[in-house]
Amino acid sequence: MNPTKRNYRATFIIDNRGKEESVDQIIEGVKQVITTVQGDVSAVENLGRRDFVRVTDPKLTGATYVHISFSAPAEGPSQLKERLRLNHNVYRTFVESV
Repeated sequence: MNPTKRNYRATFIIDNRGKEESVDQIIEGVKQVITTVQGDVSAVENLGRRDFVRVTDPKLTGATYVHISFSAPAEGPSQLKERLRLNHNVYRTFVESV
């Protein structure tokens, strides 16, 4: 049985301070996580480094923003957030239905 997939757009804030991985390698890792939750990535847009409007950590005043469009089953976004929760390369995750 093939579950009905919905379209989503996720915004990720990537934190690669002090890490050897480049932003592109981290994005590839996030795309792999999306495929493990039965998602199909359709587009990736790297928005580059942006400063935060509200700084919560004085050591991190800005980071790289990435938009990823994908389709997944209804439980896909919650599974994606849970899998990325402990990933220290992804500082924040916001998933919206499109």
